[in-house]
Amino acid sequence: MLPLRSNRKALNMKPSWLVIWAGTLFLNPVTADCNYSQTVTCEESGKNLHNIPTNLFQNVTKLSLKNNKITLKDSDKEILRSFINVTELYLNENMISVLYNSSFCNLTKLVVLDISNNLISTVHTAAFAGLNQLSVLNLSYNMITQLDSDVFTSLKSLTVLDLQYNFLKSFRIKSSFKLTEIILAGNAWTCSCDLLDLQTWLTASNVTMANENNTICTFPNTTEKFSIKTAAIQSADCKTEKASLENTVNSIFATKFKSRALLTALTPNNITGNNGTHADLPLLGKSWTFLAGVLGFVLSTTLLIFTAIKCPTWYRYLISYRHRRLEENDPQMFEQEFSADMSSSPTVSCTSNEEPIVIFEKIHAFVPGEDGFIEDKYIDSYVTEES
Repeated sequence: MLPLRSNRKALNMKPSWLVIWAGTLFLNPVTADCNYSQTVTCEESGKNLHNIPTNLFQNVTKLSLKNNKITLKDSDKEILRSFINVTELYLNENMISVLYNSSFCNLTKLVVLDISNNLISTVHTAAFAGLNQLSVLNLSYNMITQLDSDVFTSLKSLTVLDLQYNFLKSFRIKSSFKLTEIILAGNAWTCSCDLLDLQTWLTASNVTMANENNTICTFPNTTEKFSIKTAAIQSADCKTEKASLENTVNSIFATKFKSRALLTALTPNNITGNNGTHADLPLLGKSWTFLAGVLGFVLSTTLLIFTAIKCPTWYRYLISYRHRRLEENDPQMFEQEFSADMSSSPTVSCTSNEEPIVIFEKIHAFVPGEDGFIEDKYIDSYVTEES
């Protein structure tokens, strides 16, 4: 009886183990590209992926997604946040163009991050926020044109920074920034005052600049090769240039501040005091006087031009109605006025002692039934009867 009971117990335990095993597989799906040892490695390289796969093992420690078409969209960031145990992440040879803030947050155990050979042109200040354990960062072979050391402030454990073969001309770096090795070759460095901070940091710190022979100035000396670490940059000239630039910025800021203060003072809320009394307005400066003068000059000039254009029309309009009353004893002149050429236009004859006389001439062909005369209200009725 005892052997039978033990066999029954064994048979009852097998289904429970099968359920547990199936549940484990369902909760942690396994792909064929993930290898298990002390480190869990998932290799998803060269698969023409546009998005990070969602069926990867959650406890992966080394994830390779290189040579794909990943752009690191918001959906990709959400998937990356679930890999809390990943220590190495390879996103090189993809199509990432911008590193936005908190692109790799929640990856607190990440030590190596490789995002080289992408299309990165912009790196936001908090792009690497949360990567407290990151030691190696590879940003080489991208299109970065401007970069500040504040981007790497949150990376307390960073030791190696690779920025080679980008489009950097300068790199503003703070003296407190600590590294063991930095790679800056292949950039179009401009050895001017903008590079003085980097040069001072390279000299003062114990950092190793790898491939120093190819880390040279491309401007202003293009014929001779000078390392950015040893190029001659006069700090005194840079201080003078910096002081003049600061003065220019301060003067611009002061001008903007005065303008804003004047506009604030002229707002309706400031014209009338809180108790309903009329507040004192600020005196108008020379700028307002100049503005008023310019405005008056423009208006007067416009009025003169308008008058010069329109005056001849007004003159012809007024003079066309200045008729002289015909005299009774001047029938000969009356006949001469209406005997001119029928096809000509009205003319104006002027004498030295008399006002101008407008002679109206008929411009259309003679129509039977007309008497050849025009009616004029200035001609008396008895003169018409006599003629």
